[in-house]
Amino acid sequence: MYIGIDVGGTSIKAGIVDYKGNILYKDTIGTRASLGYEAVREDMITLINKAIQYSKQENYRIDSIGIGVPGIADPQSDNVIYCTNLNWKDAPLGKDLKSRYGLPIYIDNDATVAAIAESVKGITKGSENSVFLTLGTGVGGGIIINRKVYSGTHNKGSEIGHMIIGENFYDCNCGNNGCLETFASATAIVRYTQKLIDEGFLDEEFMEALRSKDGVMDTKFIFDMAKKNNELALKSIDRMVKYLSIGIGNFINILNPDIIAIGGGVSKAGKYLIEKINREFINYVIFKEGSTTEIKLSQLGNDAGIIGAALISEYK
Repeated sequence: MYIGIDVGGTSIKAGIVDYKGNILYKDTIGTRASLGYEAVREDMITLINKAIQYSKQENYRIDSIGIGVPGIADPQSDNVIYCTNLNWKDAPLGKDLKSRYGLPIYIDNDATVAAIAESVKGITKGSENSVFLTLGTGVGGGIIINRKVYSGTHNKGSEIGHMIIGENFYDCNCGNNGCLETFASATAIVRYTQKLIDEGFLDEEFMEALRSKDGVMDTKFIFDMAKKNNELALKSIDRMVKYLSIGIGNFINILNPDIIAIGGGVSKAGKYLIEKINREFINYVIFKEGSTTEIKLSQLGNDAGIIGAALISEYK
């Protein structure tokens, strides 16, 4: 059995997971990010202690503890090099937990952890080589090669959202221009749609529908309008799909994965989004004949963080 910890900006989730990815126990607590590393670490310890207590009651043997964080960990020490959302830098999380529990501690990026979860129990189960893309406020992801996580020599690879795919009208938060997440994230979709409106793209149907929801424009609204063949919404969504497909084409040309799974808030557009991507991405694939990479929606949702974190050790 394994303990998995999913550390997010608003909550910390913990669970006991078996080798098949089944969650046997689950608990959660709010993230006290504003109080700093020590407070969050203590809350994690509380969750781990409760999980260990439960494992003793059920006679489970815990083999390791895995943790998914929205940041980068050092593969040698399993300390967190930086974690922007929690304002951590060089946090000795691996060291602190190893000394406390005497168990192997594994820490990895939350998007990589989600890729592991999908490989264990989700849409990429059974696949040797896969890519997981999460499209939310930003764009993240994880790469599985020969059923092992690929993050590069210093664990700083697989920054999928920062692949440069074209010139854009605004710079990424990382300082570069043209990052995938400035084209394919929820933020990017809304930002480009607003740009069209500001530049005088007149679409009364779109604006009337927007006024009816108090002027609050989000990705769901834009996709809903695109599904109704609204011109403004389609212009925005089709641009997003084009650049996302360029990124997907790059992955296929370089890695030739079996499956590319798409998750995150934007993926809630569902079949509509996948069908558009499937029509577009082939334009950017070198070997079009016999191309077998499948583009699919991820399956696991909120449980992916716990499952993937718990099983990091199996993918190292």
